[in-house]
Amino acid sequence: MTGRRRGAPSAFEPEAAARLLEAHGDYQVLRRLVPRVTAPSRPLMLGERVAVIVDTETTGLDHKHDEVIELGMVAFIHDATGTVLDVIDTFSALQEPSRAIGPEITRLTGITDAMVEGQCIDIDAVETFIEVADLVIAHNAAFDRPFCERLTRGFDPKPWGCSVKEVDWATHGFEGSKLGYLVGQSGLFHQGHRAVDDCHALLEVLAQTRPEQELTMLGHLLVRSEATRVRIWAEGAPYDLKDQLKRRGYRWDGGGDGRPRAWWVEVDEALAEAEIAYLEGEIYMRRVRPRAQRITACERYKAL
Repeated sequence: MTGRRRGAPSAFEPEAAARLLEAHGDYQVLRRLVPRVTAPSRPLMLGERVAVIVDTETTGLDHKHDEVIELGMVAFIHDATGTVLDVIDTFSALQEPSRAIGPEITRLTGITDAMVEGQCIDIDAVETFIEVADLVIAHNAAFDRPFCERLTRGFDPKPWGCSVKEVDWATHGFEGSKLGYLVGQSGLFHQGHRAVDDCHALLEVLAQTRPEQELTMLGHLLVRSEATRVRIWAEGAPYDLKDQLKRRGYRWDGGGDGRPRAWWVEVDEALAEAEIAYLEGEIYMRRVRPRAQRITACERYKAL
């Protein structure tokens, strides 16, 4: 009978093999992202807050005409520095839209008409879930917030944070801001483009601290989301200066719902007067007092 060689491992140990590969300069290892276990309910301690990460899958890009076909949410407790403490709840639901799901949407999300047939998101459950949230976070909040607010007005008064716009990923050593890039460069991989899976993935990316930094990525987001900004409208700006405005970061709004038809930009509150001075000196060539709107996290990322 042939016996096992002395000293040979009794079983394959994946983590030991991963560490061996990581020690070799020719390899990088990605580990499967394992969602955090939901912790038992507990009262908040001093300085702790609740945030909810939200992700939607939709039938298209236009919140006025397209519909949510999947909603995922992860609620968690964090402290003032952005340290993630406990996941306290998760939510995942599909919804049948009023028309067939396009093949491109199915290719991107994996969601088919058969999967959503007869499914409906429980709005009362959604409102209960987000009621305790001090902040709602989305990876591209300008997309998700309008769709969420169409589902329920419960999202409307909440402060929102955006993990695309409010974290300077490049400064922190990342090569892009797409969630897949962030997950991969964090040494992880996951099943992307399903709503709740993307919420778990974003939580792990935000929970990490980069080398030689004190704040987590979530901590950086909290600092930016709490800042007040000012939206300035360059109404009646000369048409031949539109390219100059675009280079400075201005965007065009076609007007409607009380908004002017004009170029606009959003700047930190401390920079608002300097931006108005720029418009006076470089665009209008005269003293002006343009329309300016203070924007907090409660108004930010609402549909224009």
